[in-house]
Amino acid sequence: MAVKRPIVHYAGLTAILLLGAALRFWQLDSKPLWLDEVITALISLGHSYQDVPLDTFFPLTAIDQIFVFQPGVSCAQITQTVITESVHPPLFFCLLYRWLDWLRPNMQQWVWALRSLPALFGVGAIGAIYGLNRIAFTPATGLMAAALMAVSPFAVYLSQEARHYTLPMLLISLSLTILVRLQQGIEQQTRSRPWWLIWVVISAIGLYVHYFMALAVVAQLLALGSWMSWQRHQTHLRHWLEMGGAIALLGLTYVPWLPTMLHHFSRPETDWLRPHDPGWLDRIAPLYQTVVGWVLMLIALPIEAQPLAIALPAAVLIAGFVVGLTPHLYRGVKQRWQEPSSRSPLLLLAGFTGYVLLQFWAIVYLLDKDITAVPRYNFVYYPGMAALLGAVLGSPYPAGKKAISRWFRWRVQAIVVCVGIVSSLIVGYGLAFQKGYYPHRIASNMYLAPSTPLAVAMSYESLQDVALGLSVALELHQQYPVITDETPFRFAFLQRHTSYRQVWQDLASLPQPLPLPLNLWIAAPGLRAKQFPEQLRLSQPTGDRPKARCAIDRAHYHRIGFPYQLYRCRP
Repeated sequence: MAVKRPIVHYAGLTAILLLGAALRFWQLDSKPLWLDEVITALISLGHSYQDVPLDTFFPLTAIDQIFVFQPGVSCAQITQTVITESVHPPLFFCLLYRWLDWLRPNMQQWVWALRSLPALFGVGAIGAIYGLNRIAFTPATGLMAAALMAVSPFAVYLSQEARHYTLPMLLISLSLTILVRLQQGIEQQTRSRPWWLIWVVISAIGLYVHYFMALAVVAQLLALGSWMSWQRHQTHLRHWLEMGGAIALLGLTYVPWLPTMLHHFSRPETDWLRPHDPGWLDRIAPLYQTVVGWVLMLIALPIEAQPLAIALPAAVLIAGFVVGLTPHLYRGVKQRWQEPSSRSPLLLLAGFTGYVLLQFWAIVYLLDKDITAVPRYNFVYYPGMAALLGAVLGSPYPAGKKAISRWFRWRVQAIVVCVGIVSSLIVGYGLAFQKGYYPHRIASNMYLAPSTPLAVAMSYESLQDVALGLSVALELHQQYPVITDETPFRFAFLQRHTSYRQVWQDLASLPQPLPLPLNLWIAAPGLRAKQFPEQLRLSQPTGDRPKARCAIDRAHYHRIGFPYQLYRCRP
C-alpha cells in the first residue's frame, strides 16, 4: 500500500526509531551486571572460568584482568568455551566478541560496550516490526507497532541487558515478515521458493543464537500450515512440498550442533526452573504469570521490593490502565476483522502467538519447567504480540463516526505511548524487572567500615555460583577509589563438595595477606541464618599459629538473593 504524505510518514518513523534508541541507551551502564550478564562478559571478552582464581584469596586487581578484553580469540575458541561452560548456542557470543574487538573499551566503558550491541539489536527490531505490519496491514499500522515496541518497557528491559534476547527478537520479526510474504504468495499464486530460502537462512541464524528460536520456528510452521489447511481452495500440493523442503533444509543446517544441544538440555543448569515439591498454586501460576507478562509489554510501574505505600497505588494504576484499554482493543479487533485484506495476516500472527503459548504451557506442565516465571522468555512471541497490538490500536473507526473517532483513536494511542515512555524510564532507573538479588546493595552492606581490611569468602557448587560472586566483586570494586595489589581487600571462592564443614576447614587453611583485625563476610548460598557457626578460623597474614579467631556478628546478617554473614576477625 502506498504511503500517504511520505515526508510526514518517514519523519514519524525516524522519530520513533530515535525515541526507541534514546530509551535503550539511556542509563545503559547504570545498573550492575547480574549473574547471566557476567557469564556473557566472560565469554564475549575472550575469557573462560579457567581465568577466574578459585580456592584462593585474590585482590581486586584480578577483577581487572578477568574483565579485560582478550584479543586474538577465534569464534571456534569461543564456541568451545560455550560448549563446556554455557548452555546456549555460540553465535551471539561470537558477534559480541567482534563488536568488542572493534570498540576496544577501557575499564570505565566496558559495561556500556557490552550492553550496546543488544541495545542496537533492540532498535533494529523496531524497524523490523514496522516492516512486518506495513507488509501485513498498512503503513499506518507499521508506525503504530514500531511506536509500541519503541516504548515497550519489556522491549527496553531486554535491550539493556548484555544477553541474547534482542537479536532473536529481531530475527523473529524478520521471519514473520517473510511468513506474511509466503502467505500473500499463496493467495496471489506467485513463486514462493525464494521467500522460503530467505526464511530458512533467518531461522538457521536464530537457532544458532538461542535455543528458544526453535519454539518460534515450530509456531510459524504450525500457523502457516493451519492457515493453508483452512484455505484449501488456494493451497496446492507444491505449497506443501515447498514447506517440507524448507523444513528439511533447515534441519540440515542444524545437524552439526544437534549433539551439543542435546548435551546442553541434560545439564543441571536448567533445573532451577523446576519448582520444588510443586503444589496447586504452582500449577495455576503459569496462567496468571502469562497474563502478567502481557501487561508488562505495555506498562511497568515500581511494585517489586517497594513499600506498600508505593506498590499499592502502582498496582491500582496498572489495573486501571488494563481495564480502560481492554474495550478499545476489543473494538479494534472487530474493526480490523471487518477488513477482508486483514483477516489472513491477523489469523497468521494470532496463530503464531497462540502456538508459542501452547508450547510454553507444554514445557510447564509436561516437562515441569515453569518458564512463564521468567518474563524475559516472552521474547519468543513478543514480535507477534507487538504486531497484533499495532494492527488493533491502528484500526480505523467506522465511517459514520469518523470526525469523533479520529480524535478518540489518537487519544488512546497517545495515552498508550506516553504510559510506555514513563514505564521505560522506570526500567532505566532499575525500578522494574528487578533481579532476584542486588549486587550493589550487597556490596554496600559489606563495605561498612572503609578503614578496616575486608575479606569476602563465597562458597560455590557450580559455575553459576562463581558468576554470582563475580557480580558482587565487581560492585565491591566500585567502592574503592584506587585499586592496587596493596588495597586491603581480598575475595575467595571456596568449593562446596558435600557440606559446609569442609568449606570452614578449607577457609582456615587458606593463606591470606590482610592484617588483623579485619572484617570477613561469608556468602553461603543455601545456608540458613542459624546454621552459620559462631566462630571461624582464619590464617594469620604471616602464616603463624595460632589461627585468627573470627566471631560472628549477628547484627550483620543479610539475605538479598542469598545469605551472607559478617565475622569480625581478631589476632
